[in-house]
Amino acid sequence: MSANTDLVSLSEVEGGVRIIRLERDEARNALNSEMLEAILEYLGTVAADPEARALVISSNDHLGLSAGADVKEDLDEAESIRRMQLFADVYDTVVRFPKPTLAACHGSVVGGGAEIAIACDLRVAGGNLRMKFPGAELGVPVGPARLVTLCGLSTAKYLLLTSRNVGAEEALRLGLVHRVAPAARTEDATVELATEVASHPPEAVARLKRMLHEWDGVEERSASEGAGQVEWQRTGPGLPHSPSD
Repeated sequence: MSANTDLVSLSEVEGGVRIIRLERDEARNALNSEMLEAILEYLGTVAADPEARALVISSNDHLGLSAGADVKEDLDEAESIRRMQLFADVYDTVVRFPKPTLAACHGSVVGGGAEIAIACDLRVAGGNLRMKFPGAELGVPVGPARLVTLCGLSTAKYLLLTSRNVGAEEALRLGLVHRVAPAARTEDATVELATEVASHPPEAVARLKRMLHEWDGVEERSASEGAGQVEWQRTGPGLPHSPSD
């Protein structure tokens, strides 16, 4: 692997399952530009790996998959726009990933972390899940494209307009996750589900995923939303950044 960071790792487990793991637990895996670049590189690596049959996105901290964007990252205006583009690129790349994707949703799954999770095909919640889509609270125009596909218009409105925290059982009831596991076993349970999916013929799985996406239109909606959030960073209020010298 050539990603020049120790904040994200890529590993292999039996059955053709690969794991991209966020490893910045001291910051609750808040996502900075370096991490987003590494995630994109590893996504490309797994997509091109003929032996890879499923991908799990997880973290080294069962207290949180990711707390979202690193608001403490020191960025000027241009760098802030670039980081927003990286977020959009990560979401879109996960959505259109050619192989099954699964998210281990333990602990805090907030903002950008929640968007990555719902861009995946399947999700397993830890019993300590706190999922939140703070778009309305922070003014960020992100969330509808993937949430509407996942849980329907009414539930997407409920989650986005309230910016409320959602626990594991509520997430299961709303269709945000497919299984619930004890917090410390979230990744293990996600890998078990990934292995189950990976046991099927990969060509059939890939074809079914393409059909589902084509008929739903989620990839096009995700790309349109991503362009909008980057434009919001460029010409609107945007996320905070350091003033130019």
